Amino acid sequence: MRYGAVIPWATEREFVELAVVAEEAGWDQVFSWEAVWGQDAWVTLGAAATATERIRLGTLLTPAARYRPWDLASRVASVDRLSGGRVTLGVGLGALHGNWLTFEADEGRAVRARRLDEGLAVYAGLMGGQPFEYSGEYYGARPVTELVPPPPVQSPHPPVWCVGMLVPGRSRQRSLERAARWQGVFPAVAGGSLEDPGSRLTHDTLHELVERIATLRAEAGQTMDGYDVVVEGDSHGSFGETRPPVQAWADAGATWWVESWWDLPDSPEGRTELRRRLALGPQR
Repeated sequence: MRYGAVIPWATEREFVELAVVAEEAGWDQVFSWEAVWGQDAWVTLGAAATATERIRLGTLLTPAARYRPWDLASRVASVDRLSGGRVTLGVGLGALHGNWLTFEADEGRAVRARRLDEGLAVYAGLMGGQPFEYSGEYYGARPVTELVPPPPVQSPHPPVWCVGMLVPGRSRQRSLERAARWQGVFPAVAGGSLEDPGSRLTHDTLHELVERIATLRAEAGQTMDGYDVVVEGDSHGSFGETRPPVQAWADAGATWWVESWWDLPDSPEGRTELRRRLALGPQR
């Protein structure tokens, strides 16, 4: 089991300082997040990359359907090179909220899902080098012959972790199919709401979800070796309902435990508490 933490509220400089604290305390990864209008997660992660040496850096989450995939690939590859190969791209459809809908209308989950799949295909293709071409419903690319950037450090591309939503009772699970095609999954179970966002994930449903992904990967000729199963929990506060002991989640198939401290206030007191928790190190 490896351990990460989301840094929910911090300026760009504070994020860099907290990433250093986390590295010194033994964490394996820290995560930023993305708003439609707000601090740029990739600029922030790039700054953290230059101040750290070991700890991995990622997003939880990037609403990748909102990006032009070549822009996203450029940002992720830059951070990957700056960090010497320590970046992970965490993606999902994105949670609709006022910061999003103020600027962009909701195209609907089905459209966002198709955009996400096409965007990730272009992301991986560009990272793999030239010549690359793609023709889809939303995006297209022809081989690039000018100003081609250097490749990322991680080959064939920085890993992609996808939200994988288990819908109980449904035979086909498109969200899990997507997660199975990439390098990791943020497991979720349908049934929550904006008013009641607590996790519906249990040890049993996680085990079922991992088994489904293992089957999908086996059908595609892939194993679970090196595949990441990332459980978000809270060892300190009261966000959601996912709690230690961590070993029970590992027994159900998790390979990462990520502390999600979204209930901390966006205030100096909240930042002080965040620093304290990071300095304690992972609660193994």
